[in-house]
Amino acid sequence: MITALDHIAIAVPELETAVARFLGDFGLQYDGDEVVEAEKTATAFFSVPATHIELVAPLEGTGPIASYLEKRGGGLHHLCFRTDDIDADVVRLRDKGYQFIGDNPSPGAHGARVIFIHPKSCGGVLIELSQPAEGVA
Repeated sequence: MITALDHIAIAVPELETAVARFLGDFGLQYDGDEVVEAEKTATAFFSVPATHIELVAPLEGTGPIASYLEKRGGGLHHLCFRTDDIDADVVRLRDKGYQFIGDNPSPGAHGARVIFIHPKSCGGVLIELSQPAEGVA
């Protein structure tokens, strides 16, 4: 079951400049950064209670975010919904006709299991489902 809006992701060409903007200019709480090797991305998180903003940059200039930036430039990338049972939600949504990018959830930031719903299934919006790692809220 979907339980919350987990984060809003913004694609950025260069992480350090974007982090400086959100930290220094907007004064948001910086929660740290993480490399997500499986997605070839570097991420940085800022808390905006009761959700987060995630900055997503290509890792070493490759991966899906690099392709996204080449086609569209920086900007809103996806919405992420937190779930308490990602496997059940994938089955439920597939039964309703939703198409996913990938067959199964994969490792995401903070040890979460994640999967993306294709934008064609959601009116042009890329949606991520994320189940936090055990013990992480």
